[in-house]
Amino acid sequence: MKQLHLIAAAVALTCALAGAHAQTAPKNAEQATIDANAAFSKTLPWSDTQAFDDARRGFVAELPGGKIDGANGRPVWNMAAYGFLAKEQAPDTVNPSLWRQARLNAINGLFKVTDGMYQLRGLDLSNMTIVEGKTGLIIIDPLLTAETAKAGLELYYQHRPKKPVKAVIYTHSHADHFGGVKGVISEEAVKAGQVKVYAPQGFMDTAVAENVIAGNAMSRRATYQFGSLLPPSEKGSVDTGLGKNLARGSLTLIAPTNYISDKTPKLNIDGVDIEFMMAPGSEAPSEMMLFFPQHKVFDVAEVVTQNMHNLYTLRGAEVRDAVAWSRYIDQARARSGDRAQIMIAQHHWPTWGTDNVDALLRKQRDLYKFIHDQSVRLLNEGYKPDQIAETLKLPDSQQATWSSHGYYGTLRHNARAIYQKYLGWYDANPAHLDPLPETQEAKKQVEYMGGADAVIERARKDFAAGQYRWVATVMNQVVFADPSNKAARELQADALEQLGYQAEGGTWRGAYLSGAQELRNGVPKLPALNTLNDDTLRALTTGLFFDYLGVRLNADKAQGKHIVLNWDFTDTKEKYVLNLENSALTYSLGNGDPKADASFVLTRATLNEVILGKTTFPEVIKAGKAQVKGDPRKLGELMGMLDTFPSSFPIVEPLQ
Repeated sequence: MKQLHLIAAAVALTCALAGAHAQTAPKNAEQATIDANAAFSKTLPWSDTQAFDDARRGFVAELPGGKIDGANGRPVWNMAAYGFLAKEQAPDTVNPSLWRQARLNAINGLFKVTDGMYQLRGLDLSNMTIVEGKTGLIIIDPLLTAETAKAGLELYYQHRPKKPVKAVIYTHSHADHFGGVKGVISEEAVKAGQVKVYAPQGFMDTAVAENVIAGNAMSRRATYQFGSLLPPSEKGSVDTGLGKNLARGSLTLIAPTNYISDKTPKLNIDGVDIEFMMAPGSEAPSEMMLFFPQHKVFDVAEVVTQNMHNLYTLRGAEVRDAVAWSRYIDQARARSGDRAQIMIAQHHWPTWGTDNVDALLRKQRDLYKFIHDQSVRLLNEGYKPDQIAETLKLPDSQQATWSSHGYYGTLRHNARAIYQKYLGWYDANPAHLDPLPETQEAKKQVEYMGGADAVIERARKDFAAGQYRWVATVMNQVVFADPSNKAARELQADALEQLGYQAEGGTWRGAYLSGAQELRNGVPKLPALNTLNDDTLRALTTGLFFDYLGVRLNADKAQGKHIVLNWDFTDTKEKYVLNLENSALTYSLGNGDPKADASFVLTRATLNEVILGKTTFPEVIKAGKAQVKGDPRKLGELMGMLDTFPSSFPIVEPLQ
């Protein structure tokens, strides 16, 4: 969910839009939705209530007041807003299975896992685990924002001795597992050697790379996945499946001091033995699990959760390797499953008892292998992505297991992900090879159907019959043919809303209801976003930064231009040649091009300050922080060719 797999810009976006409400009130559930949810409820294993006992076990204290305020007094986290989840019975507007998951994720506060180990749960999208060492604390995954992590540590200190933090461990490279680090430690303490920061090999590269290059689009799409603009209510935000939502505070990052790999399977940190199990390319490109033999606790990070996870995330990302994911779970089970009396994760609640731990590991192992193998079987029989999604059903043994349900990932979109991984976007039907652009196609289809009025009249009858998937599809065509058609927008919004009310997946609910909201009220006017901040920019390699400039280059503006710039970074000892030619921006390592238009000598830290707007190139040159040979105006010319991405591009209506 998440990638910066939760994206710094998405955090800034939700912060800027905190308290945003739809201008048009949501509608009630239609009878067809009420009937669908009631029928689905009859298929669920309601007699299994163990998860509620597990989620409450070891409870110490709730977050006082249920809120965490930021520096401006605005809440960065507000669990109190989800007080409506106290009702056991699901309302008509929420899938009953998702309602159960939302209520479990609403159980929040400080929990004792076992002697010497505690968790903060429900203070952010993820969990923060605290292990008590001989002289201090080991903190695992300090949440998404500094404000929530700080509040979590303060809640712990209210009930436990105030020992200093001696180590921080990032289990993987998603922002909700490292972004709050400066709420629990300072960079100065790390530089002084007072605190060590551990992370899996490859952490820094994967933590920032994906979401810098495509960060703007991911950020916008993430508002749909997480329902960031939906107010908490029975008709709005109830849960993402993985946790409540994204905290709206400050995302920070401190670079690791120590990297864990297969060559470092075991460490003793402040008297605590930890066995590491690497799982790269599973739920995250860089990820590891941890076993604590003294505590008999297995921390599976996010490789195993209390729901089906994403093989493809709706905000957009590379498809994950289901086979490797399944294999890592089996390897972990073989290495530590029979020794673990408790299994924790960095989301959701623990699993207690060796037999229960083993059962969950086996179910999750088989879940991802099932999705992979059966999807590949069907694609090899000629099934297309939509046919696979429509055909594939979980076996009864998995359907009867709450933790296999698709609250965050779903079987339908994960099955499509497998197709994408092996065969890509093209389904081999030549009619789909080069179709008309979406808007042109929509206009022709509406014309063929007899015009917008005729289509809307037929669609209203289908809506009354509960055919919401079709109504959403056909009204999408009318809206793309004519975005000003208010009747079509309203009818599509109504259909999406009912689909959201029926969705078991929290991310699907968020997407459907966000689409309905924007059809009724228009694309929100969002503040300009930058996917870089001070911490993430410092973590970005210079090469990746130049790649980021490359994807912002407007090819039309660069037409016929040729600019060569030499860069000499005195602090990192790096030398680059940046070349604009043929409307493409490339770079190479080297001592410089003698024919360059300009050459710059400065520190990378100085360049960062310029990028962040803390200063300008003329100012740093005047201050003697940078030396320039040649024509410095060429840099300004290049920067003038770069696009500034819009933060609020349309999704459920045409771009133009």
